[in-house]
Amino acid sequence: MSFGGKTKHEVLSEFRTAEILEAARRVFAEKGFSGATVDEIAEAAGLAKGTLYLYFPSKKEIYMAALRNGVAELGEATGKNMERAEGIRGKIHAFIRTRLEYVERNRDFFKIYHAEFGNLTHPLAVGEAFRKLHRQQVEALEGILEKAAEGGEIRKAPAGAIAMALYEMTRGLMLRRLLGWAETTVEEDVETLNEFVWRGIGNS
Repeated sequence: MSFGGKTKHEVLSEFRTAEILEAARRVFAEKGFSGATVDEIAEAAGLAKGTLYLYFPSKKEIYMAALRNGVAELGEATGKNMERAEGIRGKIHAFIRTRLEYVERNRDFFKIYHAEFGNLTHPLAVGEAFRKLHRQQVEALEGILEKAAEGGEIRKAPAGAIAMALYEMTRGLMLRRLLGWAETTVEEDVETLNEFVWRGIGNS
């Protein structure tokens, strides 16, 4: 029997992998990379340590997979919502909203996500992999802004600088919510930043 073109074994394997990564996020969020152990991750996932090693050969691989999975999920959700939005103002609104709503639902992931941003000299290969994912997302946003400028939707300005500024301002609001400093709702944060950005790049 197949499930959407996949065998039962493949479906079960994907489900088990997702369970491991979810457990890993919780453990890494609480103890950090150095403090976490494979035994703790296995216990959190409800697996024997030997079974976990069938899916991931090392703690580093679990860590990288947990980060990649979360970043890819966020990137996919952001891309879909921006694609559905109308006009550059709607796309910027969708970019900000998607990311702020995602942090509310995935706090464990964002604890390790922001730890990586604060550790640009990470000794593991995950550092380079994470910077690559970061750059890809900024470049995608840059392309959308360039197209909008060419179409006269926004004033002409260095799209790369604007993309990075928007990305980092949104990340700042995400971190603010993660730390419990926010006294505003997600919707209020979205509207405030969207208006702030639009006043800077809008044509009217």
